[in-house]
Amino acid sequence: MKQIVLDTETTGLSPDEGHRIIEIGCVELIARKPTGNRFHVYLNPEREIDQGAIDVHGLDNAFLSDKPLFAEVKADFLEFVQGAELIIHNAPFDVGFLNAELKRSQSESAALESYCTILDTLTLARKMHPGQRNSLDALCKRYDIDNRHRDLHGALLDAEILAEVYLAMTGGQMLLLLDDEGPGHATAGADAMAQSNMTASARNRRRSALRVMACSDEELLRHEEKLDAIDRSCGSTSVWRRDAADSPPR
Repeated sequence: MKQIVLDTETTGLSPDEGHRIIEIGCVELIARKPTGNRFHVYLNPEREIDQGAIDVHGLDNAFLSDKPLFAEVKADFLEFVQGAELIIHNAPFDVGFLNAELKRSQSESAALESYCTILDTLTLARKMHPGQRNSLDALCKRYDIDNRHRDLHGALLDAEILAEVYLAMTGGQMLLLLDDEGPGHATAGADAMAQSNMTASARNRRRSALRVMACSDEELLRHEEKLDAIDRSCGSTSVWRRDAADSPPR
């Protein structure tokens, strides 16, 4: 399954007030694995950026003055997301802006929802963690994802972070370890959420049996020789041999 994790940066809070997109960042997942394929572009908004927005993302009109217009990148963007499931945090915000840009481009382009399906990770997080903070920063902390390099918001950076958060929320890379089921078994969206609610024992039952690799006689001999050297250097019995001596017989 093709999934695209997407984020945007804008000149302000509402497309209804004439605000525009100034950055689009997308990363691609196939069968829940990042492929390295990305779509990233800065855009000239043809209007002033609110100072409050600049404080969030650090992008100003001088930097964006020579960047392309949305209409110039629209075809490449739609080709990149065609047929995918878009994964967006607070999807109504980004989708609203993208649909406003599609409408403004004065073409026959339909709404974004006609090209792909959409999963809102904020809605998913609220179902999984009711009554808790579910901002991207809060989810990074909850799932132990390092976002210390995120001093300012950036569409591509936030999409990369959201991809990690989404995989952690919906089972992380655990599903990739189920070798007996193959890559086609991994799911996303509501199905992935159901997978994330599996108990640990259920996951373990579905794993392939662990392979036990026994040491060879030569490896055991080298191990004992290493412990002999440690014993001589410290003038006493090494902790590994003391632990072994204290362990009850199996």
